[in-house]
Amino acid sequence: MVVSTAVAPGSLIGGPAHFPVVILGAGPTGLMLANLLGLQGIRTLVVEREADTVGEARAVSIDDESLRTVQAAGLIDRVLPDVVQGYGVDSYSWRGTRFSRIAPNRKEYGFQKRNAFRQPLLVAQLRDGMQRFEASAIVFGHEMLHFEEHGDCVELALSQAGVRSSVRCSWLVACDGARSSVRARLGIPLLGGSHGEKWLIADLIGRSGAFRHTRTYCDPARPAIRLPGPHATLRYEFMLHAGEDPEQLLDEARLRSLIRERDPADAELRIARKLVYTFHARVAERWKAGRVILAGDAAHLTPPFAGQGMNSGVRDAANLAWKLAGVVQGNWSTSMLETYEQERKPHAWSLIRMALRIGAVMQPRSVWAAMLAQGALKLMSLYPPVRDYFLQLKFKPKPRFLAGFFCPGLYRAALVPAGQLWPQPVVELAAGGSLLLDDLLGPGFALLAMAQSAKSADVQAARDWLSSCGLVCRSLAIVAQDDDFLMPQSELHWPDGGLRDSEGQLELLLRSAGAQAVVLRPDRYVLGYIDSRDGQSLRKLQRLFELHLHRG
Repeated sequence: MVVSTAVAPGSLIGGPAHFPVVILGAGPTGLMLANLLGLQGIRTLVVEREADTVGEARAVSIDDESLRTVQAAGLIDRVLPDVVQGYGVDSYSWRGTRFSRIAPNRKEYGFQKRNAFRQPLLVAQLRDGMQRFEASAIVFGHEMLHFEEHGDCVELALSQAGVRSSVRCSWLVACDGARSSVRARLGIPLLGGSHGEKWLIADLIGRSGAFRHTRTYCDPARPAIRLPGPHATLRYEFMLHAGEDPEQLLDEARLRSLIRERDPADAELRIARKLVYTFHARVAERWKAGRVILAGDAAHLTPPFAGQGMNSGVRDAANLAWKLAGVVQGNWSTSMLETYEQERKPHAWSLIRMALRIGAVMQPRSVWAAMLAQGALKLMSLYPPVRDYFLQLKFKPKPRFLAGFFCPGLYRAALVPAGQLWPQPVVELAAGGSLLLDDLLGPGFALLAMAQSAKSADVQAARDWLSSCGLVCRSLAIVAQDDDFLMPQSELHWPDGGLRDSEGQLELLLRSAGAQAVVLRPDRYVLGYIDSRDGQSLRKLQRLFELHLHRG
């Protein structure tokens, strides 16, 4: 039977034969995608070969973009209590002195930029979140034997404890990890490379030290990382040198001696997990083949130094969910799915390159190399703009697209150009109270305009046109930070009402673009701006939509 609850295993025998979407893999990417699709009414089946979600810690860092996606999935109140919000990174030289600190405190997207979490808790919360959707399901203990595309569907052959079953879907999304069997069966190669350095990971429980920030020991004698986590958890990572035997370092006595060199108290903690891994910097050559789509580690493998591997997978889910839902619902043509790889692949590569650069500093080959890199960082930190560049994590590549479903227009001075993620400030409601912007926008597209521009012909035409497309679109008028709510909502002529820009950020962004209004995509990237001075702004948006709207 098909399991409609997200916790019990089961068999597909006798169940529905067809799901619009089947997701292979119940990791963070697959479960996030399933929750986002469920919120849009898409009947989804998640197939997982293991008996339940992962019970061991893997990723330990979740960023502001991913928490924003958790918010979009309606699960932020469940997830946030188990997250250590706003931690930094202290880097230490081979002499044991701190030479740099990364301590971002800006909440550009509504949350702290760096946060510690426990992956087993997150995937369990995402799994349980699927209980909200009666028509969706997860089946555990099911191994995919093979799949085959037949015109407008994909058929999967599955096995549970030797009992075979099958299911059909319109779209198969492979979130089946770094060793993706789907990617292998499609013959899609990975571009990039694997690196010779091996790292030893040890997860510990019961730390007594309250220090919340990561410590990175950039010591050529033994590069190491200490990462505190929620619920008194702790992770250590140690680099192996060429020729070292991993089994010797996995020996408990040897492992505890390595930990003792960094913190004697930590060496006495209970070891929950230990393993040696090799990191990869690779991206799949193609992310889509017919009706099969790759996401998460099946599409890209990121070195661990920037803590972006899982977060990149969550970005995949956020990008893909609304497009896939629109195709299934008949709003978008299948051409919209081509923009998924077009938008996500370059950004995934940029984060891989950032991780490699961080790794070069973390893994000095000699004392001289360490002196050079660490001395340069200390020297640059004397200059405030450069110091803030590192301190506030501004070196992290912006979430932006080079090409895809957006309309660049003429707004080159915009602080947030088209194709880039729109910030999420706190806004004020006319009825009182404040909330994060996305909680007011809800699902679907959004049109935001300053109140004084809301009645302009161009903005009204954009609102009417977006409504005529049959897509969910919320239109809101922005009252400036220095202004009060004076008019009733009905007088703004905007059925969705208005908000007050209590932080002044929205007005600043629109003024920088010289625009009257901005159109946001469901994933909160800027689709384009509307401005009467650019007489073609609306027409450009219309032409962009015409490329992908379904004409059935």
